[in-house]
Amino acid sequence: MFYNIEETYIKTPSARFDEVDGVLSSMLTCVTPEPIQGHLNCIDGVPFFTFPALEKETWLVHGFSTRLGGVSTGCLSSMNLSFAREEMEHPGDSEAEGHVRENYRRIARAIGFSPENLVFSAQTHTTNIRRVTKEDAGAGFTRPLPWTDVDGFVTNVPGPVLATFFADCVPLYFADPVHHAIGLSHSGWKGTVGEMGKCTVREMQEAFGSRPEDILAVIGPSISKEAYEVGPEVAEHFPLEAELRTTESKEALDTLGVPFYEKQDDQDRHFRAGKNLNTLEESFAKPESKYLLDLWAANRRILLSAGLLPEHITVSGICTYTNHELLYSHRYSRGRRGNLAAFLGIVAGISSGRPSENQPQKPFSRDCG
Repeated sequence: MFYNIEETYIKTPSARFDEVDGVLSSMLTCVTPEPIQGHLNCIDGVPFFTFPALEKETWLVHGFSTRLGGVSTGCLSSMNLSFAREEMEHPGDSEAEGHVRENYRRIARAIGFSPENLVFSAQTHTTNIRRVTKEDAGAGFTRPLPWTDVDGFVTNVPGPVLATFFADCVPLYFADPVHHAIGLSHSGWKGTVGEMGKCTVREMQEAFGSRPEDILAVIGPSISKEAYEVGPEVAEHFPLEAELRTTESKEALDTLGVPFYEKQDDQDRHFRAGKNLNTLEESFAKPESKYLLDLWAANRRILLSAGLLPEHITVSGICTYTNHELLYSHRYSRGRRGNLAAFLGIVAGISSGRPSENQPQKPFSRDCG
C-alpha cells in the first residue's frame, strides 16, 4: 500500500516518483542547485527517508521519519514521535500515549528494527554526548530516560537504535565502516555554535579509535537557507555563513512561497541559511537588520575542520520548511507541530573493530571546545 504522495504532499509541479525495489526516488521542493541526496521510501503506507551514503553500508539500519503514516491528529498529524507534544496537544486524553506508541511501532516496522531497542535523546541544545551500551536499549520507550541533557550518541554495539528528534534543527549521522561505530547528533543553532559535529567525531575517536578520514557523515533534513532568518545576535557567531537579507533575496523567497517575517518573537529567532557577508559588522548596529544563515554550510565546515574528507560528507538538501506538508517545521507551524526522528543502529551480528564493552563508561563529553 502506498500513499499518493506525489499528488498530495510534494509542493512542486515537477514532483515524480519511480518505484525501484521499494525505493521511491523523489524530487521534492528543492531550494539549492545541488540535487537532493535522499530516497523517499514507503513501506506499508509509512514514508521515510534513507540516504545513499548510508544505504551502501549493509551493517547499518537507518532512516528519517516524515509526518505521514501515523495515527496522531490535528497539528500533530500524523506520525508524531513525541510523547510530550502529544500530551500537550491532548491533555487528559487516555489514548494520547497509545497513539505515539503505535506511531513508533509503524515507523520501526517500516525501517526494519524493534521499537524495544530504541534509545532516546534528551535534547536541550547542548553538546553532551552519551556512549550507548547494550543496557541502554529501550531507554525512553520501554522505560523512563535515566539521563538528561543528551543531544548526541555514539556506539559500536549492535542492537540499540539511536533516536534523536527534529522539526527544523540539523540531524547529523556518522558511520565509521572500519571500526563499525556510529554517531547520531542533534545540532540546533546553539549546538552548531558549540561545534556538535566535531564533538561527535572526537567522541568516536576517543571511544572506538575512529579516524576522521574514515567517517561518513550525512547532514539530514532541516531548515534551509531559503527559509531561515535570524537577527544579528545569532548571525554574529557565523561570519562565514551569514548573509544580510536583501531585496533580491526576499524576491527569490517570494517565488518559492516562503514568507519573510518582519517581526519575530524571541522563540522564533532561529537560524536561516545564507552565504558569506562582507557587511556583517556594519549592520550589527541596526536592530531591524535580518540575516540568512546557512546551517548546512556551517555544519559542513565544522565536519571538514574535524578532519572528515569532503567526499565523505553528504548534505541531504531536504528542507523541512519548504516541505512542511511532508515534514514538521517548527518555524512554519509557529511551534504547533509534532516531532520527526532520525534513527541509526548497527545490525545485530556485526562485530565492532575495537570492543568498548570493557572500557569505563564515559556518558558525556561536556567540553568540546
